[in-house]
Amino acid sequence: MPAGPSLKAGGYLSGRQVNPGAGIVVQLNITLEQPEKKLALFGSADRNLRLIRDTFGIQVIGRDDEIRLLGEREQVGKAAAVLDQLQRALRRQDWLSVEEVGKAIGRAADDGRLRSADELDVFHAKGGPIRPKTAGQRKYIDAILHHDLTFCIGPAGTGKTYLAVAASASFLKQGQTKRIVLVRPAVEAGERLGFLPGDMQAKVNPYLRPLFDALHDMIDIEQVKRFMVNDVIEVIPLAFMRGRTLNDSIIILDEAQNTTASQMLMFLTRLGHDSKMIVTGDTTQIDLPNDVRSGLIDAMEKLSGIRGIGMVELEQADIVRHALVQNIVDAYERNGDEPAAKRRRKDRE
Repeated sequence: MPAGPSLKAGGYLSGRQVNPGAGIVVQLNITLEQPEKKLALFGSADRNLRLIRDTFGIQVIGRDDEIRLLGEREQVGKAAAVLDQLQRALRRQDWLSVEEVGKAIGRAADDGRLRSADELDVFHAKGGPIRPKTAGQRKYIDAILHHDLTFCIGPAGTGKTYLAVAASASFLKQGQTKRIVLVRPAVEAGERLGFLPGDMQAKVNPYLRPLFDALHDMIDIEQVKRFMVNDVIEVIPLAFMRGRTLNDSIIILDEAQNTTASQMLMFLTRLGHDSKMIVTGDTTQIDLPNDVRSGLIDAMEKLSGIRGIGMVELEQADIVRHALVQNIVDAYERNGDEPAAKRRRKDRE
């Protein structure tokens, strides 16, 4: 059934073909994740179910702790995608607004959802589509598509940041998000903002430069400037995230290995409705003081196994920069990069 990854998310969907001869009519039974929120999902007087029925021209029957969909497989798939989005929303809230339901139905009706890594609709400035080049990168993009929160760790050159920005640009282009927020901790290589010359903008620019570089590969520089003026794109230090809640946004935290546990918690709790977070880092390049544990490692340990969170680890085989980069990484691995290896052992104890 070509209904997209949302049909698989969470493992609570099951279905069977009703008319094998025709090959286009299916019945899909959806077991409710939270039966206690059935009224919120169905809507007053089953309003939400009726909207789904009328939009996609299928039968929608809600009984007990199950919803049954019957109709053309493509339309059933779209309806299932809507219900999947609504159930995900109800994990973090107790009611669905008319606007939320309408937006979910609209996205599915327009068939604008990214379903696989091959559907990234973004191109490099030099021409040609940006696509994952390794199995690990494909797994990474699929995790972003399937989860509201994705962690990705790996060595330099594996495309952690670049692909996250590419996916975000694709979401923005297809109208699936209203804003991209790119975030970095302003602590690297032992430096602190106060020791750098210039005003605040001059101080933070060196830390944010890699994010601008990735953006400029995918979006015209002048367009990036316009987006930034209109707050469609923000590139900010992590400290500037405190006190905010970001809805309808894709939020990327880069170099997350240099966050503390409290900073990471602060960042993760900024996640708002209809938003996704992508957290990237390299646990062998931690620039925190020796007695401070990396918030990235801490979060991945504490949040492991939680539904709705994807975790991907890229390896040397996923390095896609100049061929020498992989040789350099391999050489350091063979000879034992003592500071990095020591730090990784310490933080995993």
